[in-house]
Amino acid sequence: MLSSNNDAKTCRIVVLISGNGSNLQAIMDQCGRGGIPAEVTAVISNVESAFGLTRARQAGISAHCLDHRDFANRLEYDDALAALVEAFHPDLVVLAGFMRILGPQFVDRFAGRLINIHPSLLPRYPGLDTHERAIADGAKEHGASVHFVTQDLDAGPVIIQGRVAVMKDDSAEILAARVHDVEHRIYPQAVGWFASGRLALKDGVALLDGQPLTD
Repeated sequence: MLSSNNDAKTCRIVVLISGNGSNLQAIMDQCGRGGIPAEVTAVISNVESAFGLTRARQAGISAHCLDHRDFANRLEYDDALAALVEAFHPDLVVLAGFMRILGPQFVDRFAGRLINIHPSLLPRYPGLDTHERAIADGAKEHGASVHFVTQDLDAGPVIIQGRVAVMKDDSAEILAARVHDVEHRIYPQAVGWFASGRLALKDGVALLDGQPLTD
C-alpha cells in the first residue's frame, strides 16, 4: 500500500480495457482535476479498435494493443500482458471493461494491486448479461461493485458498491445506462482510496483505513 504521506501523482496506474473506456475516462478526469493523487501511465487493450485507446492517446497517455489472437494460448498471452504492464511500473492495475479472464499467474503477480468493476451487486450475477438477469429475476435493485481481483471470477473482496432501483419498464439498455452512471462515481472513489494509501488487501480482506470493508 502506498504511504498516505506521498505527494500527489505518485500512484502509477495502468488501465486494461477492451472497449469504449468510459470508466477509464472517469478515472482520467479525476486524476486531471486532482481528485485522485495519481496518474494513468498506460492504457492497454486486447482490441485494436477499442475507443479507450483513442481516449488515452488524446490525453497524451501511452496506449497499446496486445491482441490475444496473436498468441497460441491464454498462458502465453497473460505472460506477455504481465510483462507489458510491468514495463510501466504500476502501483495499481485497473480493469475497466477488460473482457478477458486473467489466469492465476497473472492475478497472483499483481495481487493486492489489481482491481475490477463489475456491473452487479456481487455476489449476485457474476459473469455476463447481468442487467438482463436482474430484470428476468424481478430484482428490486441492481448496481455495480468494485472489488479486488482474485483467482475466482468476480469473487474477490468487494471494496465499494453503488445501487440503483430497477424500474418496472426497464430494458437492459436503460438499466445499464443508470448503472454506468454509478460506475463512473464509485470507480474513481475506489482508485482514490488506493492512491492515497487508505485501501489495501490483507489476508483476503479489503481494508479501508485499516478496517474491514463491509457493504
